Amino acid sequence: MMRLHGYWRSGTSYRVRIALNFKGVTYEQVAHDLRRGDQKDQAFLALQPQGLVPALEADGQVLIQSPAILEWLEERYPDPPLLPQDAGGKAQVRAMAAIIGCDIHPLNNLRILKALKNDLGADQAAINNWIARWISDGFTALEAMTGVHGGVFLFGDGPTLADVYLVPQIYSAERFGVDLSPFPRLTAAATAARALPAFAAADPAVQQDADPG
Repeated sequence: MMRLHGYWRSGTSYRVRIALNFKGVTYEQVAHDLRRGDQKDQAFLALQPQGLVPALEADGQVLIQSPAILEWLEERYPDPPLLPQDAGGKAQVRAMAAIIGCDIHPLNNLRILKALKNDLGADQAAINNWIARWISDGFTALEAMTGVHGGVFLFGDGPTLADVYLVPQIYSAERFGVDLSPFPRLTAAATAARALPAFAAADPAVQQDADPG
């Protein structure tokens, strides 16, 4: 059985949970509380030298970095697919995912927020403004792309890798009180995706290690 090392609130772990569920893959979870610094334990560093989640133990190897894990899952378990069949569609979906995975999430992850507070002296209001800035910038572009390529979901009328990235980022935006009213296409797509069992089962609120802290 696969073993997913993650954290209930981690957006990158959330992505991988969604994809594993969508592909119908059975896996067990190992929780690492990022707030306590569990990810820096030597045992975990032996698996993931960066000390980051997620890490997926599968097929006798350890896979790290959610984009690589998600692409591996798509190749290893192609049905049901999370990418369109045509090369152009694949490129559009990957671009949508990259807006979130490359241009939004890395600037707002826990390491960056701690650095803003502890190293640069930012207060919570400044941190919240920082988060909203990068989410809003990326979502503005994604909203426009969805206007061209979207249907029920971000790309067409079936869930894709783009939605796997979107839903955790919407969760983060809601958590930090980001105004989502300028992004009706994104919120509609996220609502449609969240209604699917694979997405609902991956929600942070239903994870075994979830807590209100």
